[in-house]
Amino acid sequence: MAGPTTAERGERQQESSGPPPARRRARRRLLAIVALAVILLLLGAGGAWALYGSHWLRVERVSVSGTLVLTPAQVREAAAVPVGAPMVSIDTDALEARFRRKLPRIHTVDVVRAWPHGIGLKVTERTPALLIRKGADFVEVDDEGVRFATVPRAPIGVPMLELSVARTGSGAAAFRRFGTDRLVREAVRVAGALPAAVARDTRTVRVRSFDAISLELRGGRTVAWGSGENGRAKARTLTALMKAVPGARYFDVSVPTAPASSGS
Repeated sequence: MAGPTTAERGERQQESSGPPPARRRARRRLLAIVALAVILLLLGAGGAWALYGSHWLRVERVSVSGTLVLTPAQVREAAAVPVGAPMVSIDTDALEARFRRKLPRIHTVDVVRAWPHGIGLKVTERTPALLIRKGADFVEVDDEGVRFATVPRAPIGVPMLELSVARTGSGAAAFRRFGTDRLVREAVRVAGALPAAVARDTRTVRVRSFDAISLELRGGRTVAWGSGENGRAKARTLTALMKAVPGARYFDVSVPTAPASSGS
């Protein structure tokens, strides 16, 4: 039998001189994976350095918006944002907790990173719905029943809250059942349900018990409101009653389906 020709031997030698195609493809994939891993590692290290180690992304200014009673300086002082710290290191949750502790007047605060160098504090302040006299001062109570500030002068147009709950008999039982905080919230609920015209004229919200809340209006008029329930119905009834009997001095809408008035 004749042996392989010279040409055949050359072709076999050429095929055996390198790795098979599958092995070459696997090697190329491995090299690509290694290169990609190196690139990602370098990018991650560079990004971490840019965020934490460089001077490119550090706090240089703190801006404040939304203040009414508070000043921007007071807000910045309470925030205590460290100027010069990396922007990414500012803990927004810790900032909000700090505001609640130091400035109860602030209801909400939105902390915004204004890259590359700014922190924005958008503040919403609590506004008083009622006032409670405390010696010569006044405690502000918001529409959630939160007592958030004590001020030396009463804000204009905010009614006083008087808790005239009896500490004996049925009044004592009601006080034990509901407590001061619940009664304050109920008074706030009533104040929030008043028609706009009545709210402007209201001077005092008096609470004798949970279901015995009354209003003292400008001009010596009085409204028996009852509890804070059915506020919308009571508001509509009171508006209609005042139009029907404009000279009355006393209005009772504690049962809105059976209102009464007197003292015209």
